[in-house]
Amino acid sequence: MAKDKLIMHNMGIVVESIDHAIAFFTELGMQLEGRANIEGEWAGKVTGLHNQSVEMVMMVTPDGNNRLEISRFITPAVIDDHRKAPVNTLGYLRLMFTVGDLDDTLKKLEKHGAKLVGEIVNYQNIYRLCYIRGVEGLLIGLAEEIV
Repeated sequence: MAKDKLIMHNMGIVVESIDHAIAFFTELGMQLEGRANIEGEWAGKVTGLHNQSVEMVMMVTPDGNNRLEISRFITPAVIDDHRKAPVNTLGYLRLMFTVGDLDDTLKKLEKHGAKLVGEIVNYQNIYRLCYIRGVEGLLIGLAEEIV
């Protein structure tokens, strides 16, 4: 790879239940790429959390170009929870997905506890757009291209 080339590999989130997260993101259309327990001295050196033990899965979009790393920390214990923070919180995380059918996607995700944050809006006749609180309250944007 050329030194000046930049490719984003994945985004990471931390959850309480890996299985609930897998079910939610599978319903959204992602596929499970791998699952592992990560621990050992090398892992702690990378994250700065010594003696860590983490259950981790990698989910991939159907086109294979984007990944979501989902982690559940066994040790050390989770120390903070930003899932219910407002969207203008510094360092706040949200995920955004383009979907083929917004209404159908919302119905499917409601079975996994997803709740619409505000309302569905028309963004400049380009997208139908909304935010939901998804699995474990994570903020997720959904956009359907208007054709």
